[in-house]
Parts: sequence; C-alpha cells; structure tokens
Amino acid sequence: MAESICRVLRDGALEGEHAPALTIKDSLDSPFAFDVFSYILVQLSSQILRGNSQSRGIVIVAVSRSPSSYISLLKTKGVDVESSQKWIHILDCYTDPLGWKNKIQKSRNVKDIPHQSSLITSSYKAMKDLEKLFSVITELGGGLVEEKKARFCVAIDSLSELLRHTTSPSVSGFLSNLRCHDQISCIFGLLHSDLHDDKVPAALDYMSSMVANVEPFHHSFNGQRGNSENSLSEQSFTRGKFNVRFKRRNGRVRVMSEEFKVDPEGISFTSVSSVDGASSVSGLLPKLQFNLQLSEKERTDRAKVVLPFEHQGNGRPIQIYDGRRSLEDYNAEAKQTSGGKKGGSGTGEIIYYRDSDDEMPDSDEDPDDDLDI
Repeated sequence: MAESICRVLRDGALEGEHAPALTIKDSLDSPFAFDVFSYILVQLSSQILRGNSQSRGIVIVAVSRSPSSYISLLKTKGVDVESSQKWIHILDCYTDPLGWKNKIQKSRNVKDIPHQSSLITSSYKAMKDLEKLFSVITELGGGLVEEKKARFCVAIDSLSELLRHTTSPSVSGFLSNLRCHDQISCIFGLLHSDLHDDKVPAALDYMSSMVANVEPFHHSFNGQRGNSENSLSEQSFTRGKFNVRFKRRNGRVRVMSEEFKVDPEGISFTSVSSVDGASSVSGLLPKLQFNLQLSEKERTDRAKVVLPFEHQGNGRPIQIYDGRRSLEDYNAEAKQTSGGKKGGSGTGEIIYYRDSDDEMPDSDEDPDDDLDI
C-alpha cells in the first residue's frame, strides 16, 4: 500500500487535472508520520534520479526540521546528493520562520554565516504570508526544471507548523493553489491531527486526494495477561497500523490497510496479519442499525420456508391446475372429494372461472407448468 502511494505520486498529474495530494496524519499515540514522510521522500527522490517520475525536481519546505537533517537523510539512504543542486532545493522555514533572528542581527550588525549547502538551500522568513511562500516555491521549482512543460513535486514536512502561524482557510487555499499549478506534479505533507480541532483535519482531508493515518497497533492477546504490558509498550513505540484512503478520479473511495514497524534502519511495511485481518475489515465497514450477516438459527429457519412456486406432492401425484377444465368437470371432482372425506375446518381453496368458452386455451396456461421446480 505504501508502494501504491509512491506510485501515484510518481505518476503525477494528468493533463487538465489537479496534482495528487497526500496528507499523512498521526497523533501522540503513534507519532510516526515523519517516518512515513521520510520513506516517501527517499523513494520519490530515487525515482527522480532514475528518470522514472513525472517530476524532474523536488522542493522541500523544511518547517519542523533543519535542511541539514534532510541532506543527512538522503546521504544515509544512498541518494546521490552531490548532484542535488540539479534536482532538489530545500526551502529553510525552520531557522527563522518569522524573521526575528534577522531583525536582531541587523540591529547588532551581525552578518549571517553562510551554510555549507547554500547551493541547494534558501531561507524564508515570513511564514504568515502564504501567498509569498507560494510564489517562492513555484520560482524555486521552475528554476530546477527550467522547461515550461516539466514538473516538480513539493514536500511540506509539517502542515501543523503552517497552521500555527496562519488560519485553516489560508492553508487550504495555499494547498489548492499548489495543486492547480501547471508545473507541480504532486504534493505531500504531514499533520499532527490531535493538535487541531476536528474541522481542521476534515478540511485538509477534503483538499487531499490521498489521506494516510498512522494509528497505534491494537492486538488481541487471547487472555494472556502476563506479556500484555510489554507487548503494548513495544507495539506503541515500534509498530502500528497504516490506513490509507484513496479518492479516485471517478469519485470512488478505496480504503487499504497495512502494518508498519519502525527500527533504527527506518520504517517497513507488511500486509495485515490474519489475527487482526477480520477486525481491520470490520472496522472499515459502516456502522449500521441492522446486521448484514445471518446467524446459524436464521439460516436454518430460512431453509425451512416453503416457497410458493415449489410443487409439494407429499407422496401423492403432483397435479397442476392449468385453468382449461370446464366448470362441470370441476364440480364433479368437488363432489367426489366431498363424498370421500368429511369437511374439515381451517382449509381454503381458490376457484378459477374462465371468462368464456371462446377464450383460447393457451391464454390462461401457466407458461412454466412443464417445469418441476
């Protein structure tokens, strides 16, 4: 499933459609959204270097972490950073997001110390102005790809930090402008959902074509209480569930789930185990006021129901009235029946009278009388 996300981001936007956008959400119970963010960043960077992605460059908006941490991450994962100035640019919104340090340095006549990786980094000091931030991102990305028809992708490491400095409608409009830009291939960013009101994640979900939730791993221990505390501690800090909702272009929604494990080497994804497979599927079903499945007793009762079209001979020859016998024949048969048996209570009968003797025989014939269902 994580591979499916990377594939959608790699393929990018179709002509005339908005760029795909991914929001990765986590909470304090399972704070691993950045691990997922780093995994996608490395995978997409490798695809860009191999020329297998629609994007020809990537702009990282570093809000919650320093630019040097991303350079170290890419080097650790084996990505060629030496040629990074050709395909990557890191916009430093972490060092001085509101320009306070810049004002202090100017008042004290202190000059900035140039960063070693200044070729691929630049600073931004006005986080409250998202319109200006949009312009800076598009200019940096356009400088990477150079060609007008070429595209680049945008990675924002913390939408929650943007929401600290501005309003939710401003952030939603900012993301919408990025998705509508002709040269942007895809967007992805992370959000700490428990830091905001419910309406804020809901608004960002609406703006996104993919929503990924990092959740804690809930496992049934089958009554084994001895190891439950240690297992819960291990699962809370190393394992969890990764649920993704894909909104397709035709309007349909597809939900998928995986397990993940975090270790010193990074994050890895596996399919949902059989122990928790049933619970994960049931959790994706909508909550209804009625049961969609039958119990064993309900199945037995349903099998005993006599359907109205079944021929029930009960050991006697099956006779189907076709409606073509005359009224005299029917009365004679009724007299024989009444003469042989005493009238009983609780029985009923249906008497059919033909409209006229001129009626065609086949007009009132049962078309299925030759079928013994």
